[in-house]
Amino acid sequence: MGIQRILGLLLVAFSVTLLPPMAVSLWYADDALRPFVLAFGLTLTAGTLIWLPVHRLRRDLRLRDGFVIVAMFWIVLGLLGALPFMFAPDLRLSFTDAVFESVSGWTTTGATVLTHIDDLPRSLLYYRQQLQWLGGMGIVVLAVAVLPMLGIGGMQLYRAGTPGRIKDSKLTPRIAETARALWYIYLGLTVACALAYWLAGMSAFDALAHSFSTVATGGFSTHDAGMAYFANQPLVQLVAIPFMLLAGASFALHFVAWRSFSLRRYWQDSEFKTYLAVIALVVIVTCGYLYYSGMFARRDTTVLEAVFQSVAIVTTTGFTAAPFHSWPNFIPVLLLFSSFIGACAGSTGGGMKAMRFLLLLKQGRREVARVIHPNAVVHIRLDSQALPDRVVDSVWGFFAAYVASFSVVLVLLMATGLHEVSAFSAVAACMNNLGPGLGALSANYASVTPAAKWILAFAMVLGRLEVFTLLVLLTPAFWRR
Repeated sequence: MGIQRILGLLLVAFSVTLLPPMAVSLWYADDALRPFVLAFGLTLTAGTLIWLPVHRLRRDLRLRDGFVIVAMFWIVLGLLGALPFMFAPDLRLSFTDAVFESVSGWTTTGATVLTHIDDLPRSLLYYRQQLQWLGGMGIVVLAVAVLPMLGIGGMQLYRAGTPGRIKDSKLTPRIAETARALWYIYLGLTVACALAYWLAGMSAFDALAHSFSTVATGGFSTHDAGMAYFANQPLVQLVAIPFMLLAGASFALHFVAWRSFSLRRYWQDSEFKTYLAVIALVVIVTCGYLYYSGMFARRDTTVLEAVFQSVAIVTTTGFTAAPFHSWPNFIPVLLLFSSFIGACAGSTGGGMKAMRFLLLLKQGRREVARVIHPNAVVHIRLDSQALPDRVVDSVWGFFAAYVASFSVVLVLLMATGLHEVSAFSAVAACMNNLGPGLGALSANYASVTPAAKWILAFAMVLGRLEVFTLLVLLTPAFWRR
């Protein structure tokens, strides 16, 4: 009953988010109002009918219910979000393509099946960007307030012990208070980003739309060319870089830094320093090789493109200001592999997260030390605190589940006829919530088969929900009473 009540409220809440695209349609007098009205009516009616029979019931939710609700949030909204795309006469999308586009938006992946985006009605363009923005907010609350309680793959760090900064600041006494605090930061970053884009030369509409996808590390754009559309406005890229970096950092860390009015909190955080170190290393290698190969005529252009593309890929934002898939030799593969590390835990970014990457490195170093000194007791420390073995084991479990899931999805995708390189890059781009792949999938995913699109949509949700949240629902033991 509790799950049914939440599902009904979820549908009603989603119907309200269709009002802004309707307002945009009326403002620009485009022909896309009807799809949003139909989607609004269907969603509101379904939500009300599901909620009314149980709206008076109040029952505490169990841990088991938490897994169902989290998975339901992205799956149900992914399906419902497809309605305006299906009803829009300008798109003529199949059900599969509409769901793929919607799931890509909600999970902030940024992979698209759309072409001729510049010609679409403004309301549809706004709706795509809003999907990512709302999904990004949901991800932040999920990562900081929900997954720690479910004990997902090392996310217990946000509940007990390690990041004492969060516990000391009383960030998570209740999910509602947590969500409110994170919402203010998320909204503040979005407004600041939109203003910065506008001052950098974007139109007001483009500035708002791209601020949504930047803060959500989504990557959708209102133009086919993406950020390359603003190639003659390098200031736009200079604005995007710091906001992508901020969006890829932990929002819990942003909260603590804001609460204490101190930037030192960032430099005291091991994960944030690892995150910056990974980006710096990728930037140095990319910049050096592009300069050595003479990819760009101007030195300043080389530096700008290397920094922008490195930050966009590591944070899994997925913006492309240059066709990086055609850059020389190993650089495209290096960038793609860097997305596996990804952004920080508690951010809108994807990937395995810098926190887990750091703990895997520390665990590897501990095993080497144990080989040399078999009887030594070696603790793994983070921010000067020893970690419980349960957390370390959980990170290893997550890594194993991630690799196994990646392998299964890759084989399934290749079974649909996709070439090995394209399949590998597609799985990496979707499970890491990055968006653009390599080769034929660098621009869009329109060419892949319907079966491949469903597989990739599953991969997006799997990566977004930190693997375990979805896999646990597929185990028979979960459903036994």
